[in-house]
Amino acid sequence: MAEEFILKMSDITKRFPGVLALDHVSLQVKKGEVHALLGENGAGKSTLMKILAGAYVKDEGSIEIFSQKTELGNPKAAEDLGIGIIYQELNLIPTLTVAENIFLGRYKMGSRIKINWKEVYEEANRLLEDLEVDAKSTDYIRDLGIAQQQMVEVAKALSMNARIIIMDEPTAPLTARETKNLFRIVKKLKENGVSIIYISHRLEEVLEICDRATVMRDGCTIQELNIAETDMDEMIRLMVGRELKEKYPRIEKQIGEVVFRVENLCAGTKVQNISFHVRAGEVLCVGGLVGAGRTETVRAIFGLDEKTDGRIIIDGKPCNIRSPKDAIAAGIGYVTEDRKGEGLVLKLDVGENITLAALDQFRSGVHLNLRNEKNVVRDYVKRLNIKTPSIFQKVENLSGGNQQKVVLAKWLLSKCKVLILDEPTRGIDVGAKIEVYNLINELAKEGKAILVITSEIPELLGICDRVVVMARGRVSGTLSREEANQEAIMTMAVGAQSTSSGDGDGKQPETETMEKERG
Repeated sequence: MAEEFILKMSDITKRFPGVLALDHVSLQVKKGEVHALLGENGAGKSTLMKILAGAYVKDEGSIEIFSQKTELGNPKAAEDLGIGIIYQELNLIPTLTVAENIFLGRYKMGSRIKINWKEVYEEANRLLEDLEVDAKSTDYIRDLGIAQQQMVEVAKALSMNARIIIMDEPTAPLTARETKNLFRIVKKLKENGVSIIYISHRLEEVLEICDRATVMRDGCTIQELNIAETDMDEMIRLMVGRELKEKYPRIEKQIGEVVFRVENLCAGTKVQNISFHVRAGEVLCVGGLVGAGRTETVRAIFGLDEKTDGRIIIDGKPCNIRSPKDAIAAGIGYVTEDRKGEGLVLKLDVGENITLAALDQFRSGVHLNLRNEKNVVRDYVKRLNIKTPSIFQKVENLSGGNQQKVVLAKWLLSKCKVLILDEPTRGIDVGAKIEVYNLINELAKEGKAILVITSEIPELLGICDRVVVMARGRVSGTLSREEANQEAIMTMAVGAQSTSSGDGDGKQPETETMEKERG
């Protein structure tokens, strides 16, 4: 008996001005399977899925759904054929209710051409109950957490009777517990015959939940894999086209004197009496569970949020930082965890984003030296291996990994002494991650003080020189690289007081035990 393929995409080709985005790509998905779509940033995964979702129109190739050839000229055509997509950036309207978002544009109509709101809310509640979502149909999206919003997107897809659901980096914003719940939902959908196309850079998730995988590279299909017959090393090799011998590369470097010191920093309710320091050439990682106050701490340091107490000292001199402008002038760079919302101006081009924090370097009187600016931008594009057809390409058109490199280039050009990186590898592929790690090593070797926030413990252990662990808005302990391990970090992350000698900043205030699972 022939295997039942619910979807066949054959020889799909897509061109953009100056770019061949897809070159005769093929994808086959079986009914009721979880099919991983793998590849580095810029491999063409998102372009292929946007063609399947009707957002882009293919230039060449064919698409068969339920053995019928079809043309997907717009999102409505895809929706009518049972295709739903959950984008990495959730596509919900915060000021509308859960039910209004689920059925937006498809409201249940009653008599006299009026919306039957009773039926809309009842049907939404049924969907939420089936998915075991802790939310009501009358709740506003703005009042829900990210995990709940993710489930609303799943409910929306199911409300369209979707038989194929595309999930693009669905676990990127989720905790371990929320990810586990999502996997339970995925398995339930699979049992009901729904096919899932699963895009993720977290290969351990692919090994856990997927049945088969298609690997893409540089806009081409490389290979189809049975997950049970492969491993992470093979997937990485196929994705990047080479062996990656060292996942967390390290180099010899000299760690110098203290460059950056934070003393008794307080801001709001989530930053309480925080103290730590970073030396020249040192990579200090900040660990902790979601809600520990890590991001709030660095936002206060950078002047994005108001601090109520404490001092920030660079090269032995206190800095009065009330705004990001003050922080930049003091020599601090900040790669935010929200690169699209806060790190980039998406409608500006690559060059404009790179020079945004350093325009004074190109001033000549009241004018900018545009030729010099372009030359410098091209140098940084080459240095960071940013894949873009031109420095004039709008940054919104780049892949996530290349967008992250643009953000990094911006702060490198600013010649900052202290670089803060908040989740710098979130949502980027394994090859791009290693490029980021190599760049961190290079900057540390140059003598910069590097502060990295990461929720990935293997990453933290792989790149750190020291670790500061936070719990409930306080520092619960500091560990040297030799002392740091998963058990020690998790013990501190749930609030247990450390007695480590890992070169911290002295005794921290007592911290209560966090009432939260360890993931």
